[in-house]
Amino acid sequence: MKHPTIRPRDAATLALIRRDGRHPSVLMGQRGKSQAFMPERYVFPGGGVELGDRYVRPSGELAENVAARLARSCTPARARSLAAAAVRETFEETGLMLAAPSAPPKGKVRPEWNGFHARGLAPALDRLDYIYRAVTPPGQVRRFNARFFMAFADDLHGEIAGNGELHDIGWVSISEALKMPIPHITGVVLGQISRLLDDPGPREHVKTTPFLRHIGDKYLVEME
Repeated sequence: MKHPTIRPRDAATLALIRRDGRHPSVLMGQRGKSQAFMPERYVFPGGGVELGDRYVRPSGELAENVAARLARSCTPARARSLAAAAVRETFEETGLMLAAPSAPPKGKVRPEWNGFHARGLAPALDRLDYIYRAVTPPGQVRRFNARFFMAFADDLHGEIAGNGELHDIGWVSISEALKMPIPHITGVVLGQISRLLDDPGPREHVKTTPFLRHIGDKYLVEME
């Protein structure tokens, strides 16, 4: 069923990579059957930006290169909020914190970040790499202007215990993930992750990021 054109909402997604086995694995979870958007599909954790994402004090700020590439499609403040949203949504949906030790924050702490600060941690934005952007095609029940980040499990704290939005959360190899019921964009990003892991060049010198959008009945990938 087609829906009226909806303006895409800014969102952030985090692909976490574990490298302690024969093959790298990614963290995936299944969306609920009753969810309006992509029900029963396996996805990376993520979601929309919230007000408190702008004000959180991280253990480390975004790398200069990552911040610059993000800011090509939004303001610098929004870029930072997107990065924080990726970390927060991952914690809420999976129980895992991309974080590092940090001094207690000054002033009031928003409830969504209490889990970090109670352990003497803060979101480690400096561990994020920005690897893809995609806009949901028109006609969907939900539309997102999604930024996809990647980080490694070495910097995770906590145990898998989500809030119920994702089910069957676990680590799977990229080849296994590609065989699961996943959205088209998830498969595209998994391919990008494979390429980056096979050719781990110095990311601090990367100038552009792939951007996938829908024009007519075709997908178009540009570099921005």
